[in-house]
Amino acid sequence: MSYGTPPPSNAQPDPAPESGGGYGYPPGPPGPPLSGYGFPPGPPIGGGGYGYPQPSGPNPYQDPPQAPAAPFAVPVPASPQPDWEALSERAEAQRRRKRRWAWGSAVTVLALLAGGGAYLLVAGPWTKAEAKGGAAEGGKPAASASGSGSGSGSPKPGTSGGTGVKGNSALVAGDPTVIRDLSGGIGLRMGDDASVVPLGARHEVKMRGSSKSYAQASERVVDTTKSFTVSVRVYNLAEKSSRIAVSQGDGESFTFELGGDQVNGKLTWVFRVQTGDKGAASTTRTVASEAAAAKRDRTTLTATYDAGTKTIALYVDGKPAGKPQQVSGIWQGPGPLQLGRARHHNLWSGAWSGSMDRVRVFDAALSAEQVAAYQAGKLDPAVKPSHSWLVS
Repeated sequence: MSYGTPPPSNAQPDPAPESGGGYGYPPGPPGPPLSGYGFPPGPPIGGGGYGYPQPSGPNPYQDPPQAPAAPFAVPVPASPQPDWEALSERAEAQRRRKRRWAWGSAVTVLALLAGGGAYLLVAGPWTKAEAKGGAAEGGKPAASASGSGSGSGSPKPGTSGGTGVKGNSALVAGDPTVIRDLSGGIGLRMGDDASVVPLGARHEVKMRGSSKSYAQASERVVDTTKSFTVSVRVYNLAEKSSRIAVSQGDGESFTFELGGDQVNGKLTWVFRVQTGDKGAASTTRTVASEAAAAKRDRTTLTATYDAGTKTIALYVDGKPAGKPQQVSGIWQGPGPLQLGRARHHNLWSGAWSGSMDRVRVFDAALSAEQVAAYQAGKLDPAVKPSHSWLVS
């Protein structure tokens, strides 16, 4: 077999003219000549073309007549509509700001009123005179900061007593838990339920009557083998139970105590000392006031011991209270000075409920005349306390 030789084929005869055959189809029947692509010729109306007859009317296959184009116009943008939602949100935000401002102002006013009420609760109820600007005992105006008022220059119970420390803080600098000794160098550390609060231009220590309501010195302050005087101004909230303002002692018993206790069925002011070291009733001596202990009123208690005559005495608001007692002496306990409690049978008792200030210790027994002068703020300036707390 040779490549390039075409295979044999049967030649097809050409169709006869006008036979209608072609491309292998048999010839069709004889008829009139065809007019274009096998369609019969249309009637002689306007002449046909491509085998389609021409209609006598408008040509339905042509596009309909177009309307004349409108003149070109520049589009005018629509007026912008306001964003009502955004405007509503802004208005609501402004209303919220105004409400917050109004509430904030109201809260501020209430806070100021509450602060003023709290101050009145802390300081105001103690004494009406001091809430109006301060007054010394006896209803007389207290001396001003410049020293005017008394004219005598002697220490008032509410001043520094000529120690040169008037106006200093009542607390030790850097330690708000220690009450500062303005005359000596022995501070009083407070328990958790004791706190120093302002009282006009002065300060006082408040106590809740609990086991933690006290203030304690770091060492013994009063030498009970010698003459001494202890004075304190108190505000009492107790109804009947024992409440001790100032004491000293340790171990099983107190050395001395000054405050309120039950005597003949009523709470009265007492000054009690211990002549023995075990706290037995047989070794205890007491001076008690005849009147009941004042409640919700400021009272100055002053206790003295004259080692020469071995006599103890009690004064209430500068006046003798009860009958002085002769004692064999006062036991010298090793413990420190205490505010707000006393030692009884190896336990702390007599927790103070209320407040106190103007605590002073003198290394001498003040006479009745001197106690009255001290109450009136006319004590001789030469008689100075050895220790003092909460007096400015």
